[in-house]
Amino acid sequence: MTTTSIPRPEHRRHVEAADADPRARGIARGEQLRDGIPAALDAYDRLFALGAVSPARVREDAERALDVIGRFRPGARAEIEGIAHGSGIEPWRVGVLNARTEILARSATVPPGECTTIVRHVTASDGSAPRTFGVQTWDWHIELSALWHTVEVRGGRYDFVGLTEDGILGKIGVNSAGLALHFNILGHVRDGIGGVPVHVLAAIVLEEAGSVAEAVEIVRAAPLASSGSFALFDETDAVLLDLSPVGVFPTRPEHGTLVRTNHFLTPTPAADEKAWLYQPDSGERYDFVRARLARAEPPATLDELTGHLVTGDGEPPVTCLPDLDKPLGQRWASLATVALDPATRTARVLDGTPADIGSRDWRVLTAG
Repeated sequence: MTTTSIPRPEHRRHVEAADADPRARGIARGEQLRDGIPAALDAYDRLFALGAVSPARVREDAERALDVIGRFRPGARAEIEGIAHGSGIEPWRVGVLNARTEILARSATVPPGECTTIVRHVTASDGSAPRTFGVQTWDWHIELSALWHTVEVRGGRYDFVGLTEDGILGKIGVNSAGLALHFNILGHVRDGIGGVPVHVLAAIVLEEAGSVAEAVEIVRAAPLASSGSFALFDETDAVLLDLSPVGVFPTRPEHGTLVRTNHFLTPTPAADEKAWLYQPDSGERYDFVRARLARAEPPATLDELTGHLVTGDGEPPVTCLPDLDKPLGQRWASLATVALDPATRTARVLDGTPADIGSRDWRVLTAG
């Protein structure tokens, strides 16, 4: 296997948008991403072609996704159309980016990426208030390594900060109410177009939910036709959701900890999982992290928790480095490491793998 350091821009972009009007927020975002969005579309067009998803099908899927978004949350569609206006791109093309997970679900040759998430709920022995915090790797195609940014969105019900890809409304973050969201992709045989894209739903949750309970209510109300996982947590509560075309299924912390890789943790969606996409890798990473946590003192701080994502030779690739001997569509890498703290309303984003902690600086973003 030939590995390399992950190519990164000299200065990672930070996008800010502050306006009560979703379309105006979108325009501001699009104006700051006029070069990144076309490059992201080019990368995804190549992945779609590799997966034998025709350009006509891509456009049809994107337009259908926009229609579903508009019915569920007109403001989210307006923000996407604002991004298109600000970047000089046709709206359906920005729709492609926001529905990229659902469109790629049609592919038989481009499997999704890999991510590992840990959320820790700590109850203090001295009677002080409990704390909940989380960390994850965001693993994706190395071809997208320069095409993501940190984001700060203000003007909705709640402000939020975090990480997303160029042109996509949301992914990972924390809001000014102290509601945090980590994001992993899962796979079900019925995945496709026809529901709210999971990335758009993540942005809606961060903008609208003031607690875990409110977030779960929003997710359950959304029409879903694809799969994913939201790790949702605030200062006092935490839950993992299996999202799928057959329903939304929760998992609560075990011994104060939630661990997520890329397979379903509840039996109903697991019965029709695309296990060939992720296994045995997802199970190996899941078991490895759980065993590592069981052997150690329970992490009491976010820094201690983050250290559990560092892996090396001979260990499951929680820290994921690209194999350059692999073809397009199979060169995975940990493009970023993200730590969320609801108590301080902060997201820490490392432009690097967990193994880069200490040698690279975190970008610290505060929602409120």
